[in-house]
Amino acid sequence: MGNLSAEAIVDRILPREPRVSPDGRWVAYLATTRGHAAGELWLVPAHGSGPPRKLAGTAEAPRWAPDSGSVFFLADARPHRIALTGDAERLADRAVTACVPLPGDLAVLIGPGEEPPGDPYLRAPEPPDRLWLLDLTTGEVRPHGDLGDRHVVEAAAHPGAGPLAVLTWPVADPCPGMLEPRLHLVGGRDLPAPAVEASALTWWGDRLLYRGRTPPGLVGGDAIFDAEDGTNLTEGMSVCPVDLVQVDDGPPLALFAEGLDTTIRRLDPATRRFTEIARAPGSLEFLSHGGGVVAVVASTATEPDDVHTGPPGGPLTRLTDVSPELRARTWGPQERLSHRAADGLELDGLLVLPPGTTRQDGPFPLVTLVHGGPYDRWSDRFVVGWHRQARWLAEDGFAVFLPNPRGSQGHGHAFAVSVAGEVGGAEWTDILTGIDLLIDAGVADPDRLGIGGGSHGGFLAAWAAARSDRFAAAYVNAGISDWGMLAATGEQGPPFEAALGGSIGWEGPGPHRHDRNSPISYAADIRTPILLVHGEDDTNVPLSQAEFLHRALRHFGVEHEFAVYPGENHSLRGREHQLDFLHRTREWYTRWLKPARPA
Repeated sequence: MGNLSAEAIVDRILPREPRVSPDGRWVAYLATTRGHAAGELWLVPAHGSGPPRKLAGTAEAPRWAPDSGSVFFLADARPHRIALTGDAERLADRAVTACVPLPGDLAVLIGPGEEPPGDPYLRAPEPPDRLWLLDLTTGEVRPHGDLGDRHVVEAAAHPGAGPLAVLTWPVADPCPGMLEPRLHLVGGRDLPAPAVEASALTWWGDRLLYRGRTPPGLVGGDAIFDAEDGTNLTEGMSVCPVDLVQVDDGPPLALFAEGLDTTIRRLDPATRRFTEIARAPGSLEFLSHGGGVVAVVASTATEPDDVHTGPPGGPLTRLTDVSPELRARTWGPQERLSHRAADGLELDGLLVLPPGTTRQDGPFPLVTLVHGGPYDRWSDRFVVGWHRQARWLAEDGFAVFLPNPRGSQGHGHAFAVSVAGEVGGAEWTDILTGIDLLIDAGVADPDRLGIGGGSHGGFLAAWAAARSDRFAAAYVNAGISDWGMLAATGEQGPPFEAALGGSIGWEGPGPHRHDRNSPISYAADIRTPILLVHGEDDTNVPLSQAEFLHRALRHFGVEHEFAVYPGENHSLRGREHQLDFLHRTREWYTRWLKPARPA
């Protein structure tokens, strides 16, 4: 079928946010590209009785009307509605972040208030979003609820005639917003203060559930809570909830990351525990439910992302085929790894080999790609994307190791929070242990090792170069070089970054714990050639992180390149930028990990 092109990777369609109609007959979903939140809005019969058809050209955040007769969505940040057999209509000429349809020709909007403009030179906080009620018959929009000056984040409609649940922050800034959330029942009372980073409001009869972080609450460890009494409904589980979904006529459903796989679980009313009802290899995302039918986006080692539906307990049937050219390709082996860390902790990961090869064809040049987060994971899914480069590199003869060190998702709370204040410690030795096992097995050539990653994975790639001389090349994409600087400048704010890095610069004159955990502190020891890539407008990990490391590498005479993508934030969105990233990283590894060919 020819070589895998960068264009085939970047231009592939990614289905997102499948939403089952309340009557269970239809699924609306978005067809997106290059990681954008918005895409084309498509409709497909939930039971596979017909092909998909496009409803609207540009949309995001689709939601069904209670009567299943139309789909609400946002386009250009404005609320719209489209009937299944009609044209889209704009519902209000105001920018919003969410539109929640309600029974009785009403909808709730979340969007900016009407505060007067402030001093243009004064650096003021972001204006808060407010709660609005839209009358679909008259088009009138009026304020809704009595939430004071708090910033509205999310709202969930009761499945019956009950109150609207609303999540708010004290300010629009995630810090301290996510640290001080509140739950309100419009027309009723406020609920007890929820856990930090609360989200995914979900009704279970007249009880409200949500997802949040367990104490200390700033590093990994997602859990599902009962908002009324604060009970952690996932306490003690060795798996991690990744989605929580309302079922209007029964207990809620949830997706759980379980090692390299994903399960669907249902809340058992008797035990108030989530019980597994279906298991899928690889990745399930964007769970929704309606009329006894669930929809997800599913992906396996050789199957690209597609919309699947079925009963909650399975089996699930594929409804879409958005990447037929990729499904038809012959891919190299993708092997599931299971091993123990130096202290005996059970770990997992993936090994991806070039097409037409086996382990016996090694040793290969090995590139280790570290995921971000650190509370994320590599699941046994289709790893093809501008930032999921395993297949792209394998096509050019590299073996690729995808480790899930401690701090990752999928092994429960204790596993996830074990890196708090100790990044670069045991999680780093976990990665080294996996590499050593692949060297001992004859898969990896110890003289041709590369490492790379983005965000927290970029931190660990920089850490690898600073704390080891084993790697012949590295790339650092939007990575952290100085935790103290990140606490001062990153959008997450000091408490979140200090929970990982260990301290904040204002905690006295030092030495600080974050200095010990920052790659920049060991820049004088770096000998590994490093490719630095960063978005110019990154607000999560600002460009200053890469500039600091770049200047240190230049000072110490370390071979490196520094590429900055204009207009990009933490994740690249521009087509040409993604194409450049794919080519640039593969060429970097080819330059340093492969011997020169004879003239």
